[in-house]
Amino acid sequence: MARTRGRPLARGEVGTAAAAAFAAAIGVLGAALLYFFVNPLTMWLTLATFVGYAIVYTVLLKPATPQNIVIGGASGAMPPVLGWAAVANDVGAPALVLFLIIFVWTPPHFWSLALYRVEDYRKSGLPMLPVTHGPEFTRLNILLYTLLLTAASLLPYLIGMSGLFYLACVLALDAVYLGYAWRMWRAYTDTLARKAFGYSIFYLAALFGALLVDHYLR
Repeated sequence: MARTRGRPLARGEVGTAAAAAFAAAIGVLGAALLYFFVNPLTMWLTLATFVGYAIVYTVLLKPATPQNIVIGGASGAMPPVLGWAAVANDVGAPALVLFLIIFVWTPPHFWSLALYRVEDYRKSGLPMLPVTHGPEFTRLNILLYTLLLTAASLLPYLIGMSGLFYLACVLALDAVYLGYAWRMWRAYTDTLARKAFGYSIFYLAALFGALLVDHYLR
């Protein structure tokens, strides 16, 4: 695929056995560090995330269902939960809210990429949503998930986790993201999808940045 062909494994610079051995080694080392220097809860949650992404998502779901991104997004949404567990040694409601935001953000983020890379996915045989259900259905799903994301992004304010600064920032961020989703649904171009994909990355970074700043303003 065009977006992955420059990676060492794809170029043949690193063999699959060496890559697997390296991944296993750093996985074991990371688990040991978390267990002995952080807490067992964080270690077990991290191990579950590792297995979820490397095996459940990559090996089982990715080649089997167009919902691979939706289900597999759970692994990608775990970092805030892991950070929370590392500090608090539990998993509180705020951590789950942050998990939900990333989980709902993942499908519109990745489907925007899949739309303008659809031929790559078609050739690879991976059942991404634009391949299996067509671009129009995918664009509708991007809009619907972006609406869900807007609702989820308000939860930190609604549960008292953040204040007015965060609320103002996230409303502005959501307005722009919804604008991209609406325009892609109504008048799609690859250029627009690329811009939406780029904005989705900025969106998530800005949302968490606003949460951080809001924390110190309160």
